[in-house]
Amino acid sequence: MRQRAPILLASLLGLLLSTLLGCVTINVYFPEAAAQKAADQFVGTVLDAGGAAPDANKPAPAKPSSHKPEPAQRPPSAMLVDLLIPAAEAAETPDIRIQNATTERIQQRMQERFRGGLAASFDSGALGFGRDGMVAVRDASQLPLSQRAEIKAAVADENSDRAALYREVASANGHPEWEAQIRAAFAQSWIEHARAGWYYQDSAGVWKRK
Repeated sequence: MRQRAPILLASLLGLLLSTLLGCVTINVYFPEAAAQKAADQFVGTVLDAGGAAPDANKPAPAKPSSHKPEPAQRPPSAMLVDLLIPAAEAAETPDIRIQNATTERIQQRMQERFRGGLAASFDSGALGFGRDGMVAVRDASQLPLSQRAEIKAAVADENSDRAALYREVASANGHPEWEAQIRAAFAQSWIEHARAGWYYQDSAGVWKRK
């Protein structure tokens, strides 16, 4: 009887774990926060290379409080679930990876364009960030006549690379269906990282100036 006790205990523990995991529903979802963070890093690198200055009006992040609240007492069953859920979520919840050979080449080309004239065209108000994650010619009259064809060609190349970037990020993460959500994350990042004085479209498509 004593030899059978450990086997019985192991069986009961296995049944308990199975029951607890059966009560936990794990959903694979688009990791919006992770995508936004990755997009911010990519966009920040491109615009910094183009000479974009940080927004002086942006408030500094608040310092974390050093006070740590006392942990509440929880029943053993709840503590066991807390241990099980993160492991399950880590296995089921996708992460967002942006950097690979293709996206690095795209990023390099974007940096060169911003250094080569796009940043100055944003400064003049000729160009703006569209709500669709693309660059738009907002006011061609602000472009010198001798440079209009060149800048418009650069904008076309930039938008081609942006479309390829959003498609590549979605595909590289194993979810081509995420392309629209990836594009939306980048669209927000381009606007948030824009220099003061640059134009962008709001959600209604109206041009505004930062």
